[in-house]
Amino acid sequence: MTWSEMQPLLSQACWDTLYMVGWSTLIAVAGGLPLGILLVLSDRGGLLQNSLVNKVIGQVVNVVRSMPFIILMVALMTFTRAIVGTTIGRDAAIVPLAVGAIPFFARLVETSVREVDGGLVEAVQSMGGNTWTIVRKVLVPESLPSLISATTTTVVAIIGYTAMAGTVGAGGLGDLAIRYGYQRFESSIMWIIVAILAVAIAVIQFAGDSGARVLHRRAGKGGEPLRFRARSAFVPGKAVAAEATPGKTS
Repeated sequence: MTWSEMQPLLSQACWDTLYMVGWSTLIAVAGGLPLGILLVLSDRGGLLQNSLVNKVIGQVVNVVRSMPFIILMVALMTFTRAIVGTTIGRDAAIVPLAVGAIPFFARLVETSVREVDGGLVEAVQSMGGNTWTIVRKVLVPESLPSLISATTTTVVAIIGYTAMAGTVGAGGLGDLAIRYGYQRFESSIMWIIVAILAVAIAVIQFAGDSGARVLHRRAGKGGEPLRFRARSAFVPGKAVAAEATPGKTS
């Protein structure tokens, strides 16, 4: 196959992959962020402690995460058809991609939020801050560098999922690699797709790592460890600001 024949195929496949990854990531972040925070809040010792809710959500997350993506696509066909009206194509692939990515991202969010210093939460509570204030002004801002890294990991995982989505006619680079690289023995297009995916993942990882480092430096004032920090906790009716006190280095 000549380059002039491959170029339109590669262009369309790249666009299809970008389309699926973009929408799936947005839905995964929108669904996984509150789900991960809820797992922390409802856990033992959390602000909204509820063991039943925590166990139910945790089990659902674990079941979906443990299911191979190809099986998840088949299991969700009825649901996918109800949502988008079909089970074939890139729009149909977004449904299982998002469903599979939401619990994956939620667990990463849970890990990131648990790393937040409990002293900050207690400080805002002592100022009269409610749960929503603590989530909005402490948990999310303080865990933002880790959340950026979690999003990067999720995007890379979704790119891998799109390759399997190609088996059900979703299009994208995975579909092109299967139809031409594997079934038609076009090794040249297979290696081009491998190179495109490698470069794309490297760029995404670099951007995510860079963003996380920048946010971490800003949060820590150039990397200086802080023992206590609650920049601006807004309590209903008034704003309360707590000054940062540098911690001692070991």
